[in-house]
Amino acid sequence: MRWAHAGHTVIIGSRDAEKARRAAEELNLALGNPVVAGEDNLTAATKADVVVLSVPYAAHRDTILSVKDALAGKVIVDVTVPIHPTDFLRVMVPEGGSASKEAQALLDNGARVVTAFQNISATHLKKLDATVDCDVLVCGDDDAAKQVGMRLAQDAGMKAWDAGPLDNASVVEGLTPVLLGINRRHKVKGAGLRITLA
Repeated sequence: MRWAHAGHTVIIGSRDAEKARRAAEELNLALGNPVVAGEDNLTAATKADVVVLSVPYAAHRDTILSVKDALAGKVIVDVTVPIHPTDFLRVMVPEGGSASKEAQALLDNGARVVTAFQNISATHLKKLDATVDCDVLVCGDDDAAKQVGMRLAQDAGMKAWDAGPLDNASVVEGLTPVLLGINRRHKVKGAGLRITLA
């Protein structure tokens, strides 16, 4: 919603194209402008210049493989967080080190994966008239791809930080269950991160 509001062309992808179209209609209604489209995953990935992958970790691998050919050479912003299957407040590190590292290993076709946005609460993102008082950590091995992720954060009204190589994605992804735990223990909905420089 924030990217469409900022002037980006946005296509929502789903395994079910009709579900994607309904989601797009809801966003267009909220925006007051028909600027978001909905398609099946393969069509959305094919049309997109930049692909944002935001799926449950259980669907991560299959989703990537289902659209792999359409991702060749593109920047992939991976928002996926591996969540512990029995305790969402506990950090889970997958065998590949992080979801984003696993995505990059699967995409041997020139696609460039960056990780970002895992630590931003949807509670903040839905309020277009409110400032998001959280920072975005962006990791990746390709500097140009990282810049794309950082610009998307800025276009959505947040400050972005280059958080180093894709190896660091495990730390960024692991912060999400920490923040969810803070939310629960302190009865808040949108705990986030701020980077301060002394």
